[in-house]
This record gives sequence, structure tokens and C-alpha cells, in this order.
Amino acid sequence: MKPATPTVEEMNTRRSQMFPTLTDAQVARIAPFGKEVSFDPGHILYEEGDYNVPFYVVLEGSIEVVHLRSGVEEPVAIEQVHEFTGEADVLSDRRALVRGKITEPTRLLRVERSRLRHLVQTDQELSEVLMRAFILRRMGLLAGQQGDVIIIGSRHSADTLRLEEFLTRNGHPHSYVDVDVDKDVQSLLDGFHVGIDDVPVLVCRGERVLKNPTNAAVAECLGFNTAIDIGIVRDVVVIGAGPAGLAAAVYAASEGLDVLVLESEAPGGQAGSSSKIENYLGFPTGISGQALAMRALTQAEKFGARIAITKSATRLECDTVPYRIGFDGDDAVWTRSVVIASGAQYRKLGVPDLARFEGVGVYYGATFVEAQRCESEDVIVVGGGNSAGQAAMYLSRSSSRVHIMVRGEGLSASMSRYLIRRIEETPNITLHVRTRVVGLAGGDHLEEVTWVDDATGEHQTAPIRHVFTMAGAKPNTEWLGGCLQLDDKGFVLTGGDLPKNLVFDTKSRPPYAFETSLPRVFAVGDVRSGSIKRVAAGVGEGSACIQIVHKVLAE
Repeated sequence: MKPATPTVEEMNTRRSQMFPTLTDAQVARIAPFGKEVSFDPGHILYEEGDYNVPFYVVLEGSIEVVHLRSGVEEPVAIEQVHEFTGEADVLSDRRALVRGKITEPTRLLRVERSRLRHLVQTDQELSEVLMRAFILRRMGLLAGQQGDVIIIGSRHSADTLRLEEFLTRNGHPHSYVDVDVDKDVQSLLDGFHVGIDDVPVLVCRGERVLKNPTNAAVAECLGFNTAIDIGIVRDVVVIGAGPAGLAAAVYAASEGLDVLVLESEAPGGQAGSSSKIENYLGFPTGISGQALAMRALTQAEKFGARIAITKSATRLECDTVPYRIGFDGDDAVWTRSVVIASGAQYRKLGVPDLARFEGVGVYYGATFVEAQRCESEDVIVVGGGNSAGQAAMYLSRSSSRVHIMVRGEGLSASMSRYLIRRIEETPNITLHVRTRVVGLAGGDHLEEVTWVDDATGEHQTAPIRHVFTMAGAKPNTEWLGGCLQLDDKGFVLTGGDLPKNLVFDTKSRPPYAFETSLPRVFAVGDVRSGSIKRVAAGVGEGSACIQIVHKVLAE
């Protein structure tokens, strides 16, 4: 199966875009944003793991960029005259993934990150050249597994899958060693003073060894988040970095608002785990949910939005103005407005022993990471929406047979017609209507699945080891603690769906569109009652909402 990221060979075909040469005029426009510096051979310009590495343009000489793998330098690029350093993280607060060193007398133009961000916001031509190069370079590091982390794990471990998913969905390059396959794994384990029983093990920058770490511990070790300044009042805090939340962050930051996004896991939400989205406007050949999410994340950071990963909102204190949002225990941030884009999660199968097989046979996303585990095997996809249809099509390329199971009479009520047609024309996909999974069995891994045909009452058991469940939607609203009015399914009521007599005391006005039962608190995307559960709809709501945020902040 083709991996989610391009191969090294595919990236080499775009090398001229990854490492473009700037014109004299372009360098002249960058010059006012930085200052000239000179270095002698042997100088380390920046090291893997460094924070706040500046952006450099080569004026004379060159910069050799290398990646360290087990202490050995692997060449990445040589930046020559009028070429420049940096990749996607140069616009964020994360650590450098590569080393830059000087091998000959070299003169550079150094631009600090804050000045670079101003440059890409104001110079359209340079923004296009630089942003394309930054994104492609990150893709190149992903393709070459040239990151600062190693996962030593097993395909029979749910926590190994969790760590792989976390790093993959956050677009962080890493290498993976499977203890069940790699012949030299024992020497690697011995080198880090760990054993098979410690798996999964995550080695962070070759310095720290984490045994089965939480996602938050991984984010901390890899420097995903710098300290959040909790002493300032922000213009807007966005809860969730799915399509709606990222759209809100992009539009708010691009219009000059101080934006912080709190995300519990990874950018993209449910859409981020989609193998391909083909009906999103502007992408006629389709785009993976992860690629869309990472582009949106980079776009938000370009305009100055801060994105905090593994920082889950735990409470909204609705009796204070400005509002106070709690996260990470006792920590909290203050904000003049809130955009709730915390989304929804797939409902879990109502079967015994479900938790025992989550990550080792039962999955909630169908990306390359999960698909590798069921290659050439039969799989089940539970659900009749677009996410389930996209998963079924993706898995059909490598699995022996895909069984789609839905409770209803068919797919037409909840799935796009183009997906239905493809499913009908794919010979190794079987649709089971009026069908429910009622039993799971196995040892350390799922081994058997039992389902029932509700029309006939007939039960069937088959030796199927992989179930992808993408049915239903449960809103992520538990953390609101009764502050907002919800519908009977737990989704947030907004605008005209709120009681007609609701009037805000501040201006004696009814709530605006997307505004909740609290003034200046908005809800967009899947978490909002009555929303259309589509990526484009979430993006539209997130962007449109910011216009109303401007209005209420001016009140």
C-alpha cells in the first residue's frame, strides 16, 4: 500500500521547489528584515533540538544541512548562494529537526522568526516561494523518516498504534522499529537499556527514553508547545483544531486578533483521519485529511496563531468576564471571546470487551498507519457516512475483502453518491444492511467478529481481525459543565435555535448566528446543533464566525 506521505523519490522530483534560488530583487526585499552575519568553517549554525532557530539566506559560501541518525550525519541539503534555510517549524515555536553547519567562509542574512512571520504576511511573492518550500521540506523529512524520535514497538500493541498515530497526525517525522520483525532490535534495546517488556518505547532526540509515554509526555519531550502565557487576556481562544477550529484560527489571526488554539490530540479532528477527501472545493483529485489539516495548521501559524497540542480544555468558567478556560489541571487562560470547535467523536460499539480490542483490532481511523496492520486480510467498516465510505475505498486497495455494515436500509441517506457508486463497482466490498456487530473475541488481538442481521435475526461469526468503526457522532461537550444550553443529544445550541426570549444583558440583543447562550461564546462545526457534518461546512462556519467575533469585541 502506498504510504500517506510521498516517497523520497517522489520528493526528489520537486527538488527545485523545495530548494529554490531567490532572485537579487527578492533577497533585497528580505534584507530590511534581518542583518548580515559571517561565520568560519566548523561553526554549528543551529543544532537539532534548538528552539527559535532564525531563518538564513546565503549571501556567500554555503550551509550544509544534515540529519543525525544514531549519531551519524545524513545529508539533507546544501544551501548555496541565494538559497535559504528552514522548514514548516520555522513559523512555529517547535524545535529544529536538523543540524546546520558551516564548511567554508560564509556570509548570511539572518532573520528572526517574528520578522520572518511579518515578511510572509506582507510580501505575496516571497510568501508563496517560502511557504511552498517549507511545506515540501517537511514532507521530505517525513518521507525520509528524518526526525528526532524513534518508536520501538509492536503491531500487537495498542499503545504502539497510539504513538504512531499521534506523531503521524501531528506531521512529525519519526522512524519505527518493530520488535517482531527487526532482526537487530535486541542491540537497539540494549543500547537504550530497555527490554521487550517495556515496549512501546519512544526515544526522544537520542537523549531521553520514555516507556509507554502519554501523548502529552511525547509533546513535551519533542517541544511541541512552549509555555503558554496565562497572564494575558487573548482576543479569542479556539477550542479544537479540526477544520472549523483551524479555519477560525486562520481568519482571526490574519485579521489581527490574538489567537490561541487548544487541541487535545492533533490537528484535523475526525477529518484528519480520513484517507482522502474528494468533494472538498479546489481539490479535484482529492486530498488526505492529514494533508489538509497540516496545510491549515501551517497557514494559521503563518499569520501568528498559537497552537497548543495535547492541551485539552477541561472547563469553561462562565461566571467570569473575560472568560476563563481551564486546561492541564489548575492552569487556565483568559479570553475576551471563545470559539468552541471541539467536534464530535464516533460512538463506540455496544459490545462486551470492546476496550480490550481498541488499538489491537478495533480502530477509529483508516490511515496508512492502521491499514498496514490489516494488509491482505478481511476487514469490517461500521458506518454509512462519508468517512466510512472513504475508509472502505481506501482499505479495499490492500485488504482481501471489506464488509460495510449499516443499521439502515442502505447508504443513500448519509453518503455522497460518488462514494456509493464506487462502492457498488468495487468487487471486494460487500455491503450488509440492517446489520450490527454484536460480539468480539480473541486473545491479545481481535480474532473473531459476530454480527446479526436484524431483518432475519440470523447471527454470523467470521475470523475477522480488524474492525473500523465510524458510526454516529457524540459531541465533545462534557467539559462545558452546564455553562451552555445544549440540545437533547448534547450538541451546542446557537443563534436562532436558542429560546426566542433569550436576550443578552450586555446589549439587550438576541444571540448572533453561531453565538451560544453566553455572549461572545460561539460554537462551530460538528459540535454545533444542526450543523452539516461536512469538512467544507465546518470550514465555512469557522471562517464566517470570525466576522461576528469582530462585531461583539467592538461592542
